[in-house]
Amino acid sequence: MTDRKDLIVGNWKMNATHLDAIQMIQKLHYRLEVEDYDRVDVVVAPPFTALRSAQTVIEADHMLIELGAQNAHWEESGAYTGEVSAPMLAKLAVGYVIVGHSERRQHFEETDQDANRRARAVLANEMTPIVCVGETLEEREEARAEEVGLSQLKGSLARFDVTQLGSIVIAYEPVWAIGTGRTASPDDAGEMASFIRERLVDLGNSEVAASMRILYGGSVNAGNVKDLMAKKHIDGALVGGASLDPDKFAAIVRYRL
Repeated sequence: MTDRKDLIVGNWKMNATHLDAIQMIQKLHYRLEVEDYDRVDVVVAPPFTALRSAQTVIEADHMLIELGAQNAHWEESGAYTGEVSAPMLAKLAVGYVIVGHSERRQHFEETDQDANRRARAVLANEMTPIVCVGETLEEREEARAEEVGLSQLKGSLARFDVTQLGSIVIAYEPVWAIGTGRTASPDDAGEMASFIRERLVDLGNSEVAASMRILYGGSVNAGNVKDLMAKKHIDGALVGGASLDPDKFAAIVRYRL
């Protein structure tokens, strides 16, 4: 069995100025110990306007926190007003990029094809895509969670070879649990993570599927993270609101089974 190091990602969404980001990262750094990073890879994903400040404070203080971004355009440059390209992010020492987040799909009508193109650009610039999949409440109530998850996986990961697949992180985030305070039960989350792992075998092979990290996202907090992380196929969390509070986020990172 492949050992998969847990990954905890703080998605700050449209919150925090560049000055806020400096303080938040410093506070998080002070609350974590070296042994925490031995157990868990820790990533924060501020808004684009805070990335340079975040990079500067992380590098100046030799922090072990890694930097993530919340999106990336698939073109390297061009007439795409308001967009940010993967090469731009790579130059800021970004290591992870979230693509296909449910809020991008819901509010900006992004598709699996968009997620696929974004993920390709991220990989081409030697960063790790965090590809998000997840069903709506209506789809879950209709017992279509697996059907929707499989469709999103196939579309978002289309035409990736085995080597590329092995460099991707998957985040299962049921849309109905994003920012609502509702969380999928550990059993439901674990079952979906297991289903995703099985489908990754079909898309690649058993070895690469065993090595890929699958995160759970959806109102993760210090009170529920332990039960979620106890599930065999959940290898970390994509944390929203709780990641804006360094104390709460540090408590999530420092969970123990």
